[in-house]
Parts: sequence; C-alpha cells; structure tokens
Amino acid sequence: MLDAGPAPLVQVQDLKMHFPIYTGLFRRHTGDVKAVDGVSFQIQAGQTLGLVGESGCGKSTVGRTMLRLYEPTAGRVIIDGDDVASLPPEALRKKRPSMQMVFQDPQASLNPRMTLADIVSEPLHEHTDWTRAQKLERVYELMDQVGLNRRFVNRFPHEFSGGQRQRIGIARALALKPRFIVCDEPIAALDVSIQAQVVNLLEDLQEKLGLTYLFISHDLSMVRHLAQRVAVMYLGRIAELSPSTDLYSRPLHPYAEALLSAVNEPDPELALRRKRIILKGDVPSPANPPKGCNFCTRCPKVMDICKTVKPDLVEVEPGRMVACHLYTAAGSTGASEAPERKNQERNQQGENR
Repeated sequence: MLDAGPAPLVQVQDLKMHFPIYTGLFRRHTGDVKAVDGVSFQIQAGQTLGLVGESGCGKSTVGRTMLRLYEPTAGRVIIDGDDVASLPPEALRKKRPSMQMVFQDPQASLNPRMTLADIVSEPLHEHTDWTRAQKLERVYELMDQVGLNRRFVNRFPHEFSGGQRQRIGIARALALKPRFIVCDEPIAALDVSIQAQVVNLLEDLQEKLGLTYLFISHDLSMVRHLAQRVAVMYLGRIAELSPSTDLYSRPLHPYAEALLSAVNEPDPELALRRKRIILKGDVPSPANPPKGCNFCTRCPKVMDICKTVKPDLVEVEPGRMVACHLYTAAGSTGASEAPERKNQERNQQGENR
C-alpha cells in the first residue's frame, strides 16, 4: 500500500492515458502519445495531494482521466469505493455529484451567455428535481461560501474579475456537495495578488466541508502551503511521492531535486546555501519515451541501468516513494544505502552549523 492508516478516499492504480497517432489517408495507427503511463497514488479523505511537474508532463491529463473526461486506456480509479474507470454510463452519471473539477481558465470554463445564477445552478438542474426557489436559495448559500456578493447573482461572466470568475467556478463545483475535487491549476490564470486569496478560500472550504483535493499546479510554493503530500511527475510517470515537508526539505529523486532548486527560499541563509540545478537537454517526446527511466536523458546522476530498465515506484523510506535506481536493489552503486547516507549527510550539516 502507498499510504498507511484508514482506507483512502481516492486510489489510482496504474492509470494510463495514451492518445493514438494516425497518419495517412486511411488513418493508419502508427503509435501513441503516452500522456499518462502508469500512475499510482492515494489520497486520504480530507487531505490534499499536490501534483507538480513541468508543462507537458501529464498533470492535467491525470485529473481529467480520473473524472472520465477522458476515457482511460488502462488502470483503475477508485473514488469512495467505486471504480470510476469502469462504471457504465448511468452509474457514472449518478457518481458525478461526488466528484467535481475546478478548471484552470475561469473565463473559458464559464458560459458567457449564462448569468451567475444559471451557471451555479446548472448542476442542480441536471442532478436534482428541486424547485426554482430551492435552486436559487442554494445559489445564494454557495455565493456566501465563496465570498461573492448576492447582488451579483444576475451578472454575466464578463462583468467579473478573474478572481471572481474563479470563485464562481468553485461555487459551481460545490453545488452538489462533492467529496472529491480536482483543482486543475486553479490559480495559474490569476494575478499574483489574487492567487493567495483563492488558495486560502480552498483551504477554508476544505476545513469546513471536509473536502479532498487533487491540487495540480506549477506554483511549488502554493503547493507547499496547501498539500500534505506531493507527487512529482515527469513525462507521464511519477518520479517521487512524499510528504510535503520531507520533499521540500530533502528531495530524493534527481528530477525533484532540480525542480525544487528553482523554488524561492524565504530564508536568506538557506537561499545562499541552495545550489541551483540547471538541467541540460530537452524533454523527450511522450510519443517516443526512453526505453529505461524517462529522466535518463537529462539526469546528472545517470547510470547504465537507467538507460535500459524502467524503475518502479517503491517505498524507500516510511511514507516516501521514489522511482529511481539510486534507491532500489536494481541499482549497482550501493543504492539501498542511499537514503541512510543522505540522512547522515544532513545530520552532519546540521552539526556543522
């Protein structure tokens, strides 16, 4: 199991989403874009899993595939006991209220011809038989929860700011009282001054309503603030899955180490000691990934085995999982001792300070 304790609300097992490539007049299948290629993780009820990685690594595709906005190529997505990936259409429709999504671009995700009341009440129209008065009362309740003035109920999306539009999207996601919400880069399209407000809103709603989030983002500092656990993705696979505090203080995977070296450090002393890691080369094509480790073409610690054998995501420390030959028995450089050696080095640095 990936996590200890109670049964998780969300379990993703070997999820794959491959987009076929067709060429020629007769649309001959010549390969697949492996956007998601064997992703596994769990999320406990009431917690947040942050999903980070550079553009094109498959983060958003994971979220959309989990909710069946894309039909998965393979794998299981168990949400509150039901395998969403294999549910028939009618059963999936009944499952929809318990799992919702907040999209990246609030302007593109809202119908410009509909008022706020119509947008937020649309899920109620599809999944309930409430009267118009009941729907309007629920809309007002949701507006209060997300911090929107009730006077705005009949305004159109273009009459709102970006932050207000994202609050409308959050209200719509909350309309049917879901247990699980995929937040697909919900702050990426917002001004910096507004981003913290939206993240604080999501955090408050989670505490009040007991929500469970998959929080997809490029902003590693925001993920650090919101998520209890963080999964680092690279080219369709998870490179490292760790508690947030452990990952940010001591990343294990070379890619996670390089990614986190770019995060702004508020402590001036730590910032001076941190070494910026610049990766060389380009990300391989997901249509033709490396035979071995996906990161082997850019890894500064690459070994021969990395070029031929794909590493599994295994637990190398309590609660920490890494897909790297440096930390598995398959490695030939004393890899099984690597976590212990890193602990000793960290302790020695602490004594020197």
